[in-house]
Amino acid sequence: MSKELINRLAELKRPSTEHPRTFIPDDAVLSSWKEIEPYYAQLMESDLDSVEEVEQWILDLSELEGIVDEDGNRRYIAMTCATDDEGAEKAYLDFVENIEPHLKQIGHQINLKLLDSPFTEQLDPDRYFIYLRAVKNSVELFREENVPLQTELGKLSQQYQKILGAMTVTFQDEEMTLQQVGKFLESDERNLRFEAWEVASNRRLEDTEKLEDIFDEMLKLRHQVAKNAGFDDFRAYQFRVFQRFDYTPQDCLDFHDAIEKYVVPITKELNEERRTSLGLDSVRPWDGACDRLGREPLKPFETTVELAEGCHKIFGQIDSELGDQFQRMIDLGLLDLDSRKGKAPGGYQASLGELRLPFIFMNAVGTNGNLFTLLHEGGHAFHQFAVKDEPIGAYRHSGMEFAEVASMSMEHLAGDHLGEFYSAPNAARAWRSNLEGDVGLFPWIAIVDAFQHWIYTHPDHTREERSNHWVSLMNRFSSGTDWSGYDDAFKYRWHAQLHIFEYPFYYIDYAIALLGALQVWRNSLSDLPKAVGAYKSALKLGGSKKLPELFEAAGIEFDFTARTIKPLMKEIQREIDEQGKLEN
Repeated sequence: MSKELINRLAELKRPSTEHPRTFIPDDAVLSSWKEIEPYYAQLMESDLDSVEEVEQWILDLSELEGIVDEDGNRRYIAMTCATDDEGAEKAYLDFVENIEPHLKQIGHQINLKLLDSPFTEQLDPDRYFIYLRAVKNSVELFREENVPLQTELGKLSQQYQKILGAMTVTFQDEEMTLQQVGKFLESDERNLRFEAWEVASNRRLEDTEKLEDIFDEMLKLRHQVAKNAGFDDFRAYQFRVFQRFDYTPQDCLDFHDAIEKYVVPITKELNEERRTSLGLDSVRPWDGACDRLGREPLKPFETTVELAEGCHKIFGQIDSELGDQFQRMIDLGLLDLDSRKGKAPGGYQASLGELRLPFIFMNAVGTNGNLFTLLHEGGHAFHQFAVKDEPIGAYRHSGMEFAEVASMSMEHLAGDHLGEFYSAPNAARAWRSNLEGDVGLFPWIAIVDAFQHWIYTHPDHTREERSNHWVSLMNRFSSGTDWSGYDDAFKYRWHAQLHIFEYPFYYIDYAIALLGALQVWRNSLSDLPKAVGAYKSALKLGGSKKLPELFEAAGIEFDFTARTIKPLMKEIQREIDEQGKLEN
């Protein structure tokens, strides 16, 4: 492996040699609406006078959409890799303002044309049911007057990214991003943890008014979008946008109750164990990420090269094909892992629609959490590799509930292979820490999800009412952490959760997926090759099947009720206890 990882995305040229163009000329560059529009016009003028013509038309549309989608994703990647780059910002906003609105409008006309053909209904239902269901759903949701509103929402999301990307602090006489400061929260020195937490918290609070302003505007726009589309509230609208045909808002509320009943008590037990082990009067916000026995932080890697190399070995041990796929990403420069000033926070995997390759973005600073983030995003990347030969573009993406099974399963399948980064005791410690994180994630997801249910079904709320409801949820699902003296940090903690701003209602997906991933992990304990084989088979289906069918293909059950939660929590508790013995 090279001595450094370099993001070489800009060097990857199109078209794809592996997936050549058949509809768009090879020398065509589609970077403006003027260049894109003629091909949509050609599709609009095409005859759909047989089943064969309809099928070819769908493939031509998929090719065009893949090319345009990749251009948009390349601009998004460039912008998030350098939010302080005016050129990258301008290019991304150009796509948001001058291309996406046209795509929404022509996309509606394209959908109508498809549905108007009498031969569309003669398509093989086993192959095209999901595709046509999505098309019909899009037609029902589309409103011309929502296009400029959605453009404004895209611009507000970019403003949010820019504000967070600009957040730096001076800590230990060095300018750092908040992600870089965050690694000190794992320190065994409590004063250092406190100083790091407080400086980061205070920095976030400096932009409170800006972020509140952005969210108020988002709320207003989203409510109007929903009303324009004929819905009573944005929650109902967004459930349809996400094509949540397999569960309801009430199912989500029932999930919150199950988390409160079966998971929160475990988080309280773990927090009390932490308090006792560390000899504290109470566990404070800066005490949650450090080792519960007061040991030095786990340091799985010093450089992102070491991180990528170790993960490559882990993936190869789980399955040789997965290891080869990750090596290809390294070779092609499809990773941007280092944290740096101006880089947007968080991590994600983005797909390149024409090249049919994945790209991974994250902010690595040397922590155990970073290790599991790359394992997670690697799972998303393997999903993209699995569907690369699917000709229908829409099927190269699944619903988020299953997309996150792809990523979260990889975190858990890696649990027995952490020796690539750690000694045996530290590998057990790292795995135990991740399992504790699983337990803690469920209540956090319930908080974020319940918060959004309330926000969008009470669109006329005041800022004070919003803060009060957030506080009530934090208390409802609390593990017992003591936030006294930091009321503002407590009530504005949600500002750091980008999903609330940018991807409303996309968060419970993680909980549904985590329950699926834990089932994949449980299956792997008795037969790893069989569990991985089922996992890979399900990934290859992309989004071509209903959600329960995708889960079934992976050898797991689509269920997020107490019936599934309760026994899995017992399994996690057992594993946590076992790893606790091995780490000493």
